[in-house]
Amino acid sequence: MSRRALPAILGLLLVAATPAPPPRLAAKRSAALAEALAQPPRGGTIAAWVFFNDKGTPAEVRAAQARTYMTPRAASRRRLRGQVTGATVQDLPLATAYVDRVAASVARVRQRSRWLNAVSVEATQAQIEALEALPFVARLDLVRRYRKRQEERPEPEPVVRSQSSPSARRRTSASAIDYGTSLGQLAQIGVPAVHEMGFDGAGVVVAVFDGGFDSLNHEVFSSMRFVAAHDFVNGDDDVGNGSDQGEGSHGTMTLSVLGGRQEGQLVGPAFAADFILAKTENSDSETPVEEDNWAAAAEWAESLGADVISSSLGYLEYDSPFPSYSFADMNGQTAISTRAAEMAAARGVVVVNSAGNSGANAAHNTLGAPSDGAHVLAIGAVGPSGGRASFSSVGPSADGRIKPDLAAQGQSVKVAFPGSVSRYGTANGTSFSCPLTAGVVALLLQVNPTASPDDVAGVLRATASQAAAPDNLPGWGIVNARAAATAWLPAAASR
Repeated sequence: MSRRALPAILGLLLVAATPAPPPRLAAKRSAALAEALAQPPRGGTIAAWVFFNDKGTPAEVRAAQARTYMTPRAASRRRLRGQVTGATVQDLPLATAYVDRVAASVARVRQRSRWLNAVSVEATQAQIEALEALPFVARLDLVRRYRKRQEERPEPEPVVRSQSSPSARRRTSASAIDYGTSLGQLAQIGVPAVHEMGFDGAGVVVAVFDGGFDSLNHEVFSSMRFVAAHDFVNGDDDVGNGSDQGEGSHGTMTLSVLGGRQEGQLVGPAFAADFILAKTENSDSETPVEEDNWAAAAEWAESLGADVISSSLGYLEYDSPFPSYSFADMNGQTAISTRAAEMAAARGVVVVNSAGNSGANAAHNTLGAPSDGAHVLAIGAVGPSGGRASFSSVGPSADGRIKPDLAAQGQSVKVAFPGSVSRYGTANGTSFSCPLTAGVVALLLQVNPTASPDDVAGVLRATASQAAAPDNLPGWGIVNARAAATAWLPAAASR
């Protein structure tokens, strides 16, 4: 053997004798979570989603448990209108052993999602790293937070209150309804004509997601029927202000627009519907709107039998150091709230969401999730004369779909004045065009109880003001409740 060959052979032997390093655990954190962890978290913890690999084994044995999460009304709605017609693996409860192990490893478990097979937690960086090592954890992502722009904080102006006579308040005939100055916002979308046909939302359950509802003793809610209420921010059933986090002026206004009734003042499209109230936003925080609350509320409302979700919320821009979704993420598949909204729609719930108040941008969309969902009705805003409001967000979605879908009045909308029992005002924003449209959806589901979310979207688009030439400003245009209801009624009944 030559002297030149000897070092090469010794080198090969040395390599062979050196033990291979242990395989490095692949990072399970998303890019957004990694970016957030690169900066010191506020308070030492960060809110993160922990997604599991499965629902535990054997899932088949636990299939009956999925049905226990649905009321009979929810099961009936799925059969009538859903693509998902019964209980599925997604409806199974989370594996208790997984949740317990995670709970023991983090500061706090925030929300649980059966549909997403995940929990949201508050955890330190070290705890996040420990979660990545758990074999049943599939991945981790950031819980997104949204900061409202100033123009999204409507400040209603008090108006002079006109008194309705006691006899007027007791009227039940649709033809005799005194809409007061709320007539304009309803007439623009054809609602009084549908009331004349005898439809008022009775028998339909509408879930309203917002920042809380601080004035449910307002006279406009005196005849409203509530199925359930829950505060997903504080974990209790008080959706008013109370002594905990968040205040509910915004929810008071949106709810009044959708289903309030005080004749001579304000009447909502679906004043005879039943309502589920979900407080999903902590308005005390600098980053108030949190998607895990929205997703949890969607599952809860669906399980109770909600037919419609009206959500005047959006998720796009976040306070530093939290990474934001970009306009490219508005593709109907990325945002947690969008994914939850799509799952609700698959189960027969019509999801109606504000398009957003970020105005137009020639370079890209300005939508906020979950309005980017393919089966979510994103609602833009117009003024009293029908022209598009300059603040109303625009499409298309990142994958090229027309957005928003529809429009209704979002300027100078008559609302119940928060913090009072009998005052009224006006407010601006797609936050108010959304409940007007959700009220129309409730009317249409009363007209046609078997209509699926796609059916509702189809008839509204086909009868809206720009049906022949939809675009990415008001979408298919201003809602026409009368034309949509007429399309579903026999000719004799629609006269």
